[in-house]
Parts: sequence; structure tokens; C-alpha cells
Amino acid sequence: MDNLPIVIGVIVVVAVLAYFLFFRKKPTPSIEAPQPKADLPSKKTPAQEPTPARAKSEPAVPAAPATTTSSEAIGDESVNLIEAASQPPPVVSKKDVAGLRKGLAATRGGFMARLKAIFTGKKEIDPAILEQLEEVMLTSDVGVKTTQAILERLRDQMNKSQLADTDAVWAALRAEAMRILTIPAPKPSAKPLVVLMVGVNGVGKTTTIGKLATKWTADGKKVMLAAGDTFRAAAVQQLEVWGKRVGAEVVKGKEGADPGAVAFEATKKAQEGAADILLVDTAGRLHTKVNLMDEIKKVKRTITKAFDGAPHETLLVIDATTGQNALTQAALFKEALDLTGLILTKLDGTAKGGVVLGVCDELKVPVRYIGLGERAEDLREFVAVDFVEALFGKDDDEEVAA
Repeated sequence: MDNLPIVIGVIVVVAVLAYFLFFRKKPTPSIEAPQPKADLPSKKTPAQEPTPARAKSEPAVPAAPATTTSSEAIGDESVNLIEAASQPPPVVSKKDVAGLRKGLAATRGGFMARLKAIFTGKKEIDPAILEQLEEVMLTSDVGVKTTQAILERLRDQMNKSQLADTDAVWAALRAEAMRILTIPAPKPSAKPLVVLMVGVNGVGKTTTIGKLATKWTADGKKVMLAAGDTFRAAAVQQLEVWGKRVGAEVVKGKEGADPGAVAFEATKKAQEGAADILLVDTAGRLHTKVNLMDEIKKVKRTITKAFDGAPHETLLVIDATTGQNALTQAALFKEALDLTGLILTKLDGTAKGGVVLGVCDELKVPVRYIGLGERAEDLREFVAVDFVEALFGKDDDEEVAA
């Protein structure tokens, strides 16, 4: 018991040392500890502010417009392959416009040159200008209904004093063209994507199929072709030539075989062979022949039996040089089939390119491609803003002169 005070003293000393050695070095977090840095108000120190030299050496790069091109759509696993012009890009492509102007030279020298002649040398608006515009548009195959609709809009703006000069009228015409040509396109995502190609005789349907196959094969897609034009041996041979050229399998039947049976077999093979796209050719048919139009309906039903939901695209190929007759054809084909798009061929060979406006305005079906030459690359994806600029815009030499 005599040693008890000593023992107690030793315990106290050890406890004090332990407190200073351990607990003071590792304090428990306070409930008033600072919040995470992200939750605190930002307080920049002078050292954090970028110096003028630093800011100059690293300029901000503006984000590019989010546009969707055909090749990007084709590269997607959803196989959204024929999105021709669902939404026009916000910025005009100078390179594309230059190529379009060259291909549309006949129209620019005919339809557009006559329009420009009305405005040349005039600064004030003459009410008679609308009558002159009407004559030019009607004789350029814009169509009566579309012409009247455009003129009515212009007349209304004139009455409201919204068109002060000829430049304003020209700008209004451009705006009307954009309004008419900007039509949303469907975005199918099936695989294989089955595309039914239709049209009258001689519009360039089989050649267009070959050009589309060339384009999509170059984009890395597996393409198959169905020779559904069983009544014309030359069409089958032509399709086989394209097939060999691009490395695409061609499914065909005997001469005179049922086109529906060929389409059915091709659809099944495309599914079994993991093809990305199946392009189905059909015999050219007069739009006025009821029996032929009934036959194409049957082909479509047969494809649906082979693959539910197919065909996913039904594209009507039109010869632009036929003018108003093209509109009549398109109207009857739309009545018989659920058209998802139009392809206008031989647009480089006509001065009446105004037919594009008439077809789009009356049918409300989007143009997906336009043909501006014989080469595969001359089949161009239709972009409304570029097309309008190519028609209504000035050439480089005109801009310099202005």
C-alpha cells in the first residue's frame, strides 16, 4: 500500500503522454468541417486568372454545327441509310453549292435567268411584277397550285408593305423555296433495310439502284440487289453488272418469273446473309395502267410477308426532264403506295428545274437524291439549303461584279 501513490503517479504521466502523442495529432473531424470545394462559392485568386498572353495563345474554338450527313447515318448500327434531307444544315456548304450550280447550269440559265431578268435594273416594286413571276413559274413547270400559293404569299406581304424593293422580293422567293423543300424524312432503323424502288419506264431506276449500291458499299455496308424487273432481260443483266462492280449479290429469277416471288426470296436471303441493305428493283410501269399498279402493290405485300414492317423505304424515281408529267406520275404512285421519298434524275438536262418545287409542294414527299450526271458520284443527297443557294445565289463572278 506504501507504493500506491507511486503507481497512480506513473499511470497519470502515461495517460498525459498518450494524449499528446496520439489524440492531438489525429483529431476527430469537426461537424463544422468545410463543405466540398464544388459547393463553395468560387473565389479566384489573382494567380488563377488567365494572363492576357495565355488567353491569346489559346483562343476558344467555336463548336461546329451538329449536322447529320448521309455517310454518318450509314455508319450507325441502326442502319439509318437513306436519310436524304430530314433537316437542312444551318450552314451552307460552299463546296457542295459549287457542284450543284454546275449540275444545275441548265436550270440557272433557263428558269432562274428569266426570274432574274424581271428584277434587273428595278429598285421599286411594280405590281405587274407578280404577273411576270407567274408566267415564268408556270412555263418552268413549277405548277399552277404551287405558283398561286407562292404569289398569294408575296401579294400579302406587298399589301403589308413588307417588301420594300426587288431585293426583298427575291429574298421572299428564296424563303418560299426553303419552306416548300424542307420536308422531314422518315428514319427507319431496320436491318436489313429493305428499299423498294419504283417508277415509270425510262426514268433511270436500275442505274439509280447501281449508284446507291456503289455509295453504300463504299461506306462499308453489305448490299444485296433484287432483280424484280423480270420482264426485261436487259434490266437483270444491267443489275448484275452493277452487282459485280460493287461486290453485291444479285437475287434473280427466271425471265418472266413472278416479281413478288423474287422480292420474297431476296428479302429472306438478305435476312439470312446479314445484309445491311436490300435494294429491290421493279419493272417500269405506266402510272395510268391499273393492272400494273396493282402488281406493284402485290410486290410490296409479298415483301411484308417475308419481313414484317418491310419495305422500310419506297422511293419513286422521276425523270426531271418530263416536267409537269412527273408531277402526275408522282401523284398516282403516291395514291397506290406509301412513298417515303423521291429521287429526281436527269436534273442536269433540263432548264425547268422548278418542277422540284411543284412536286414537293403538292405531294409533301421529301426529295432524297437528285441526279446531276452519269457518274455514280453525280447522284447527290438532297439538302434543301444547299439546293436553294445553288439556284438563287450569285456565282462568284457575279459577287465580284456586285
